Amino acid sequence: MSFFKNLFSKPLNITLTVTSSNGFHLRPVAQFVSLAKSFPCNIDATFHDKTVNAKKVNALLSLSLEKENTFTLSIKGKDAKKALHALNTLFLSLMKEDVEVKNIEKTSHSYAKASYEGDIIAKGVAIAPLYAYQDEIIHHTNTLPFSEAIQLSIEDLGKSDLDINLAQKELLLGLQESATTLEDLEAHITQACQNLEGTKLSAKIVDYQDILQRVKSHLGIEKKLIFPEHDFILLANDLLPSEIEILSQSKVKGVILKETSINSHTAILLRAAGLTSLIINQALKASQEDVILDASAAVLVIDPTEKDLESAKTSQDEIETQKEQASEKRFDKALTSKGHTINVYANVGDVPSAKTAKEEGAEGIGLLRSEFLFKEVAPTFEGQSEAYSEIFSLFDDITVRTLDVGGDKNLPYISLEKENNPFLGIRGVRLFKTHLALLEEQLHAIFLAAKSKKLKVMFPMVSSVEEFTHAKSLAENVAKKQGLDISNILFGIMIEVPSVLFLIKDFNDVVDFYSIGTNDLTQYLFAIERTHSTLKADELSPVIFSALTRIVTESTKPVSICGELAANDKAIKQLVNLGLHTLSVSPKSIAQTKEIIRHV
Repeated sequence: MSFFKNLFSKPLNITLTVTSSNGFHLRPVAQFVSLAKSFPCNIDATFHDKTVNAKKVNALLSLSLEKENTFTLSIKGKDAKKALHALNTLFLSLMKEDVEVKNIEKTSHSYAKASYEGDIIAKGVAIAPLYAYQDEIIHHTNTLPFSEAIQLSIEDLGKSDLDINLAQKELLLGLQESATTLEDLEAHITQACQNLEGTKLSAKIVDYQDILQRVKSHLGIEKKLIFPEHDFILLANDLLPSEIEILSQSKVKGVILKETSINSHTAILLRAAGLTSLIINQALKASQEDVILDASAAVLVIDPTEKDLESAKTSQDEIETQKEQASEKRFDKALTSKGHTINVYANVGDVPSAKTAKEEGAEGIGLLRSEFLFKEVAPTFEGQSEAYSEIFSLFDDITVRTLDVGGDKNLPYISLEKENNPFLGIRGVRLFKTHLALLEEQLHAIFLAAKSKKLKVMFPMVSSVEEFTHAKSLAENVAKKQGLDISNILFGIMIEVPSVLFLIKDFNDVVDFYSIGTNDLTQYLFAIERTHSTLKADELSPVIFSALTRIVTESTKPVSICGELAANDKAIKQLVNLGLHTLSVSPKSIAQTKEIIRHV
């Protein structure tokens, strides 16, 4: 009966608008499709007169959805309502998180012969001859069937933690369904690339080419890059994302690309590798003589004068000195000019980022976002406990936040009623009232992993003293039920709801610590949703610093700050002068944050 009910029921429709300046591109599309595939219903997306299967990355990408484009999601069948809510919530979250890569501000220069200007991918100064991209195709004897080559490529991509590789994996999974031979795959990829030509998503063409080359390599068709034995600046139309790692192992000093964008996966990886690089959309030729690629000033200097070379070398030395100083001192304490110690901790979201934080000089974890364990499939108790144990072993001072979903974050196996204002509804600590068993299991896993180690457990979205005491009481009951001693556990709250600003003196009697989440606090103070496409709150507003002053002044318990403001170079001096002695930032911001503090 239910089969016929689903068969003849009307589809549920929702209209979604792309608000990200990057468009609805590969990485967010891959996440969207991954969630869509977890539902048994039919899910289609329609833009203009074209309707595609929204469970296929390739199909959804073919719509070439750019900023301000509005498309319709149509869902029919079993769990359609649940799928609609989950996909809508995820889409809003993806749009919020997909931050536009803005053009990097150029520095001034005094070169006599600045020949070409470009757009900055990654700052730096390189001095070397120009070398044109070269490769050769080597055919190896191969006995692998096409299907196995596809499967091996999928497995390769699945081994990586990089969002880019995981997105390519979803793309290849979609192509696998309709390609049974290499010729089929090439035809599908050619068509997909043609669909993207001339759109804002054209930079994603290299991802298709990268996938094709990966499959070919498993079929014995190897593409070998040829690099000189001397220092060089590479000239290329574009690069495949997978080629960046190979390039990094050569004597390359800089990169000039003609046909990419600052948002492309190639550009993202060049920045991550720290390779000085520019986009120059002009025909350039290889040279035997040194040129100057000043990616900080966004210029290429052909046939530089002696004075130009001296100026470039000076800039080069200054940049390297700054990097080396920050890197060498990343494990040192951050002392202000007056000798005050400021703790610089890390915000982490999984085991790899916790390990990176350790390598980058973090003195502890100021915010462990436990949501990394709660994805498309609910985590097991054992899985949670093992992950927490691995992270807890890395640092002596760790603050773990209990599950924070709701608002702009949702999970397919957590049933939350549709709310008119989800940011003002069931989220954070309020899950103790709706999903107690889920949080009890999480707390049990945290307590077990902590063993006798001192640990801080933080409840998010607390708005009243009663909410905190209720949550803490439930946590203590979990420990009692499991026969665990939690005298080593401290309990605190994230300050992100404005009501807490007026209750600090009351909270002082019950909490062990505070952590200020400026992202949500800013959202609620200005009544501007973080995911809003046009309205933006000023995180450097005097209102924010007035709120922070109130917290620091009235608190009798330790206060840290873990929002994005903590790593803002325009805010750090003010934060330190306010009396905030613990800043928690992203792992890659640790060395720079410490260096700024040393000049306060």
